[in-house]
Amino acid sequence: MRASRLVTLLLLLQNRGRMTAQQLAEELEVSVRTVYRDVEALGAAGIPLYGAAGHAGGYRLVDGYRTRLTGLTANEAQAAFLAALPGAAADLGLGEALATAQLKLRAALPAQLREQAGRIRERFLLDAPGWYSDADRTPHLAQVAAAVWEGRATVLRYRRWRAPEEIERRVEPYGLVLKAGRWYLVAGGPSGIRTYRVDQILGLRPLEEFAVPDGFDLATYWNGYVADFRARLQTGEALVRLTPEGARRLGVTPASEGWTEARVPIELIDHAHGEFLRLGTDIEVVAPAELRDRIAATVRTLAARYGD
Repeated sequence: MRASRLVTLLLLLQNRGRMTAQQLAEELEVSVRTVYRDVEALGAAGIPLYGAAGHAGGYRLVDGYRTRLTGLTANEAQAAFLAALPGAAADLGLGEALATAQLKLRAALPAQLREQAGRIRERFLLDAPGWYSDADRTPHLAQVAAAVWEGRATVLRYRRWRAPEEIERRVEPYGLVLKAGRWYLVAGGPSGIRTYRVDQILGLRPLEEFAVPDGFDLATYWNGYVADFRARLQTGEALVRLTPEGARRLGVTPASEGWTEARVPIELIDHAHGEFLRLGTDIEVVAPAELRDRIAATVRTLAARYGD
């Protein structure tokens, strides 16, 4: 633990230049007295740092003492910091490790690249969950991630939407995916590769180690899974008429003037019914008849309810 703290102290001084004992103590979450001891230990190890008293005092490294990471372009350095997902790392129990890794990387960069990397952190933020939903509770995420990382087969207790709702299944975890604020486990099993929502995992028990099949690529699998999912959802089509505002909201190219007639893909009738009602008077459903009748019935019910 102390060795890790000494490295972090050194990297802080490399990144920020002069820092007081109080500032270092706050960053390291230790006492000022501990900082004094750590500084003495670094000095005894041959690290060229010195301290100065007074209002402008503090600790700093001798000018020129810096490990440089060669070979990185400005774009590569920026991408390294832009790609890091603090929220996801924290979910996986790696928040502290990510912060330390970024600190090490930043300390090793030349001054110009270090400044650009810092600007990335200041000006870009990823907030994955949607506006109208909170991130799912995933109490078993860290255990699932450990099984993925260690390559260990696992018995899952899982809740699904169809009967039987609770099942137990042996799987081989291949990878984790974060999609729109929701975590998914991609795993092999008796029926092939399947995708599981991590928030629906009720418990798990680690088993023996396994090897991921040769040639399996998580990104390739996930892209195919998403494409198949969308294809299965949008199996129908509706003929609609849209006002200019309705066309804009539905992402349809509007006609030069007046109403626009368009064919749009739909999922189930129930889902399309709810989605089209959101457009209010900016849409008229022409076909299919079942969907038009459902919306007409809803409108009549609303008219009767608000008629008074």
